[in-house]
Amino acid sequence: KPLLLRLPQLCQRNLMSLLMAVWPSLPESGLLSVLQIAQQDQSPDPDTWLRALGELLRRDLDIGVSTAGASPLSKSCQRQLQGLCRQLGQGGRRLKLLQTPDPGEEEKEDKEDEDPHWPGKRRKGPEEEPARPEGERAPKRFRYLEREEEGHKEEKHEPESLESLADGGGTLPIKNQPVQAEPSVAGQSLEDAKGLAENLELPKAIQDQVPRLQQLLKTFGEGLEGAPPVELQLLHECSPSQMELLCAQLQLLQLSDTALLQFCTWLLSLSPDLSLSNATILTKSLFLRRILSLTSSASRLLVTALTSFCAKYAYPVCRTLLGPVLQAPGTGPAQTELLCCLMKDEALEPDTQVLMLGQILELPWKEKTFLVLQSLLERQVEMTPEKFSVLMEKLCKEGPAAATSVAYAKLMLTVMTKYQANITEIQRLGLATALELNTTFLRKSLQAALRRLAP
Repeated sequence: KPLLLRLPQLCQRNLMSLLMAVWPSLPESGLLSVLQIAQQDQSPDPDTWLRALGELLRRDLDIGVSTAGASPLSKSCQRQLQGLCRQLGQGGRRLKLLQTPDPGEEEKEDKEDEDPHWPGKRRKGPEEEPARPEGERAPKRFRYLEREEEGHKEEKHEPESLESLADGGGTLPIKNQPVQAEPSVAGQSLEDAKGLAENLELPKAIQDQVPRLQQLLKTFGEGLEGAPPVELQLLHECSPSQMELLCAQLQLLQLSDTALLQFCTWLLSLSPDLSLSNATILTKSLFLRRILSLTSSASRLLVTALTSFCAKYAYPVCRTLLGPVLQAPGTGPAQTELLCCLMKDEALEPDTQVLMLGQILELPWKEKTFLVLQSLLERQVEMTPEKFSVLMEKLCKEGPAAATSVAYAKLMLTVMTKYQANITEIQRLGLATALELNTTFLRKSLQAALRRLAP
């Protein structure tokens, strides 16, 4: 299933809206492929909003979509919109459905706009509205709009008054200068922060189950096994922000390795699978800080938990762990050894291996990167010629900087042995040059060591 169709519905809408905003700067072929994938959605209840966004993007691209009399909205959406317009039309704004313009009327209106003295033409102010009987109040929704419009008027007049003061050369005393905007801004910020805190609260149905989940996590160390508890099904109802809050309350970092393995076993048995966003948050909460804090080799339980979780949720593990651990300043032999075990895991599918290779190729390479990459390439990753060319180019580029690296020399020998049939003549020359620099340094170092050992 394409990654686009595995994204949450809201994320798909936001992505399509973003593409509509920046499509002139993107290649048309890529946009067309996204639209084709979006059309592959075979769900019984397709997202009509996403369909409308895709239709509008097709019109922007001008790829042969007929726009004459066509609406990007479905028939159901059009009926709902018409009902909404009828309801709003009763609020005093005389809101009407869009009618097909009469060419004669358009020509008449054009003449009226061009000639202000057109007979029967009455000039209206920009804010003129239909008169209401005296004492009658405007509908609540529209009163709010009126106050907003008045606020815009005041904002427009304020620069003019400041300019007039500047032109007159006079200055206001500090005590008379307007300083009322700051409290209102601060109050608004306080309200926004309060609203954000409220939005980050867990729903009551989930919050009520937190003590039960905490108790289950405490009993993991006592050998509790069996089917996953029904409380874990609540993970499907959490948004990404709520999932982060839930993980913080459960204190997943405090789990022992035994409890971690049992918890991962239960997570992997959930049906349906976790969303990519929630799986990514769980990966970070369960593994990232635990791995970075290692001072000795990882336990067998931790290795088993990580490899089993990666077998099912390869993309979250790759994006959340591989890059951050390799680039962390405190990464040492323990972290490198764990990543090498992950690369050598027999349960990794070929597409997962290619995904991890692509992630490594995007990173700046260090000494530990050579060791992890060698462990991966020993599996004889099935990659496209384009991906292999990128690998060869980066290997040759790293040659001068890695002339003193033993790990780089081992990596080069692995590539030349395992992928000999894929190497072109030009690539072979580049590898030979890089390896010669490395071999020369190692040979000199070995000779110096032998001289020091000689009597």
